[in-house]
Amino acid sequence: MTSTNATKETKMKMTLFALALLAASSLASPMLASGSHAGGHDAVSVGEPGDAKKATQTVRVTMKETDDGKMIFTPASIKVRQGQTVRFAIKNVGELGHEFVLDDKAQIQEHKAAMEKFPEMEHDDPNAIRLEPSQSGEIVWTFTNNGTFEFACLVPGHYDAGMHGPLEVVKK
Repeated sequence: MTSTNATKETKMKMTLFALALLAASSLASPMLASGSHAGGHDAVSVGEPGDAKKATQTVRVTMKETDDGKMIFTPASIKVRQGQTVRFAIKNVGELGHEFVLDDKAQIQEHKAAMEKFPEMEHDDPNAIRLEPSQSGEIVWTFTNNGTFEFACLVPGHYDAGMHGPLEVVKK
């Protein structure tokens, strides 16, 4: 192969790689439209980011794995009032990285599928936090809509290992 042909082949491979990356990012974008994965929407059906000064309750949440292979949140279920602003004080007491994501069940499942395809996906969502072992963080959230929603860890395999629970928002 001549030097000119090798250069053309290298350029073609680089162009194809760039196009593949572009196609992958445009395919991922529709799946990430709820929430604010790098520029999405701040409001989701479960509510909107809250003002910490207006929080009327703190819910302490721990995330961990159990000796029998399950992955759990404590508490296992959460109940709040519509219109309430809640501070979630979240601590990962496990040995693996975990997420805490608030959303409706359909969006949780959509996000779960996206995470299975792109496990290293970075998040910048006000309704989600990812914590490594021994890390703590918080989400402040105002629950604008009533209904049954869900909180979950969407790291691949964690949801299926039991790391999700119901979030009930009751009318005022």
